[in-house]
Amino acid sequence: MDMLERLQGEGALLGKLRCLFQVLRGKAPQVERLAIALYDEATDCVKTFLALEEPSNSLGHYHARLSETTWLLTVARSLRPRLIEDLRVLAGSRKPHVKQLLDAGYLSSYTLPMCVNGHFFGFIFFNARQAGAFGEALRAELDMLAHLLSLMVYQERMTLRTLQATLRSALGVSRARDPESAGHLERMARYAWLIGHHLAAEHQLSDEYVEHLSLFAPLHDLGKLRTPDRVLLKPGPLDVLETLLMREHPRAGLELLDELLDNFALGGVGWVQMLRNIVLYHHEALDGSGYPEGLVGRAIPLEARIVAVADVFDALTSERPYKQAWPNELAFSLLRQEAGVRLDEACVAVLLAHPEAVREIQQQCAESRFG
Repeated sequence: MDMLERLQGEGALLGKLRCLFQVLRGKAPQVERLAIALYDEATDCVKTFLALEEPSNSLGHYHARLSETTWLLTVARSLRPRLIEDLRVLAGSRKPHVKQLLDAGYLSSYTLPMCVNGHFFGFIFFNARQAGAFGEALRAELDMLAHLLSLMVYQERMTLRTLQATLRSALGVSRARDPESAGHLERMARYAWLIGHHLAAEHQLSDEYVEHLSLFAPLHDLGKLRTPDRVLLKPGPLDVLETLLMREHPRAGLELLDELLDNFALGGVGWVQMLRNIVLYHHEALDGSGYPEGLVGRAIPLEARIVAVADVFDALTSERPYKQAWPNELAFSLLRQEAGVRLDEACVAVLLAHPEAVREIQQQCAESRFG
């Protein structure tokens, strides 16, 4: 398969970017790193999304608040590129990403904003292990390449956003039936990102994996749209038949998801299998007591184990018509009991180790009286 076929096909974005990076390296071998970071306006956070380099990724899982950076903030506000001819002039910087780049041997950098139709959404970084590597002619080519990359990433993100918006709109309608709130969906996204981010090194998770995990976690209960009101809204304990009906919602969610993917021609969206795993397996338990398939241990996909911990913790610490919110300390105590039994021990450990981050998420995504 030649380059044009690879770019025109339905393959993952990473594969297409790798193809373009190989072409760039053939023309400008001094460019040894290409990275893309996305900007989330809601949290003011810049997070690495994809990174390609020779020989390895030295700055994966980077995240920082844009307002706390200096030169990235300048690039974002001006929408103009930033050239650093010799990174050693920043050797005294306390910024961890500068130290990591220097430790990896990088000496020059060319950074461009990603902006399509006036919408700024991140950065593209080119790095070289020699000072002064980005001459005027090369920068002109990189400007064009960066715009192409921006369009590719933008298209991928818009397709994902279309899928996410479609499903979240459906879940929004369901909130008239289900006591779970908009705040729950946003907290699920952030708890999932927190856990995934801190497990990334141990499990060799890519930045792309963690980003999609955060996007898809709020969609776990899609199947409740097909749960009868008399079951979903029952204020007391469910009887045996009602419990069986409730336990059908993961399978119902998978069926609904596949219907929506087919109806909206979104089957080519990247990472769809992750979303399927989250929808179908988020109620599985390590000891095999979960549903719908009674999977055991690592047979449960990691993304489902992460979402399960996030979902249990948020359910415990959120107020519902039938219960008061638990204090975090009490919820943490229950998570400790369930760790290694029903819930993934490593996922639980992340929440226990970062109580301040958990509280920040709760404060930023607090419920209002409108839900």
